[in-house]
Amino acid sequence: QVQLVESGGGLVQTGGSLRLSCAASGRTFSSYTMGWFRQAPGKEREFVASIRWSGGSTYYADSVKGRFTISRDNAKNTVYLKMNSLKPEDTAIYYCAAKVGRVYDYWGQGTQVTVSS
Repeated sequence: QVQLVESGGGLVQTGGSLRLSCAASGRTFSSYTMGWFRQAPGKEREFVASIRWSGGSTYYADSVKGRFTISRDNAKNTVYLKMNSLKPEDTAIYYCAAKVGRVYDYWGQGTQVTVSS
């Protein structure tokens, strides 16, 4: 079984920054792709960013390119999402997820990010 635990969410003003963390346990993650998703009230969950655990290749949604950075620390089995220049439209619950194949199999419980205007 895989466990993912997010942390680092909170309330921040427009233009501020936050760093989210996702600690993974239960399996060896050398072959996993890790992703961040978010879900705003009344909207569907959407992709934010992903990173290959071993290769480090990263991918971003157009809405966050240039503002968010995904990174990982293999020794700590932790993935991070640094969010800069935050906007009110970034307000959402942010979820960490992990996959080996095409589908994200494991999900965290989510952490709330609120950006005030």
